[in-house]
Amino acid sequence: MARRKKGRDISGWLIIDKPAGITSSAVVNKVKWALDANKAGHAGTLDPEATGLLAVALGEATKTVPYIADALKAYRFTVRLGQATNTDDTEGEVIASSDTRPTDAEINAALAPFTGDIMQVPPKFSAVKIDGQRAYKLARDDAEFEIAARPLFVEELSLAERPDPDHAVLEMICGKGGYVRSIARDLGEALGCYGHVQTLRRIWSGPFDLDDAITLDQVDALAKDPALDAHLLPLETALADLPELAATPEGAARLKNGNPGMVIASGVDYGTECWVSLNGAPVAIGHYHAGEVAPSRVFNL
Repeated sequence: MARRKKGRDISGWLIIDKPAGITSSAVVNKVKWALDANKAGHAGTLDPEATGLLAVALGEATKTVPYIADALKAYRFTVRLGQATNTDDTEGEVIASSDTRPTDAEINAALAPFTGDIMQVPPKFSAVKIDGQRAYKLARDDAEFEIAARPLFVEELSLAERPDPDHAVLEMICGKGGYVRSIARDLGEALGCYGHVQTLRRIWSGPFDLDDAITLDQVDALAKDPALDAHLLPLETALADLPELAATPEGAARLKNGNPGMVIASGVDYGTECWVSLNGAPVAIGHYHAGEVAPSRVFNL
């Protein structure tokens, strides 16, 4: 007999404005404890020193995490010009420096090759796996290794501020798998002056933005209090980019059992991925086929 999970069956999204100095996993654990939830996860890791939006999924909302992980995200970050570090951020050691400082016009000109579909090499201090081992573990052991470049879509990259010659504040909108540290490193190399990330803040992710967020201090203050539940966003918020179809009662019953179920559809193309509801409550995600949806994910709500 399977052991019953401890905690409440609670589903939805809690959006956290993550402070610096804590891992994304630690934030998830704190939220799970504060809500006494039996299941939790997050959509998109932030480095410990990074701040900003971390979307925490509770219960059945964890089944929608891929739709946030794959969505566009926006970042605001400061590049320290004139220095390269071995971690590509302020946590590492300075490994190269330069007295060269680019002008604003030179920075703007250098940003163009970093937009669109690009290839990016992740930092050596990252969670990328190399022959089954995390790159950061190999880097800490001073092992020699290479990380293959991987594709990244950058919708927008712009110079937002230039506080002084040593710093440039950039804003970026990008797709899944982007490393801001790599952008800072590669931009510094392109400008001939080196660079690393000094501060990093995620502004929005998919349908979520910082207006939806609460702080960890608020989570602590409301821990185990029903008032914290009021900050939850519905599970289906993560599915904003998918069309919603209404199921018939019989169709909903079939979908919940993992079978294709009848839906009421209009103007939806054959094969379109969608989410299905019954009386406004999420039932399943799947693909539409001639009056029915074949489920790929089923919600037990």
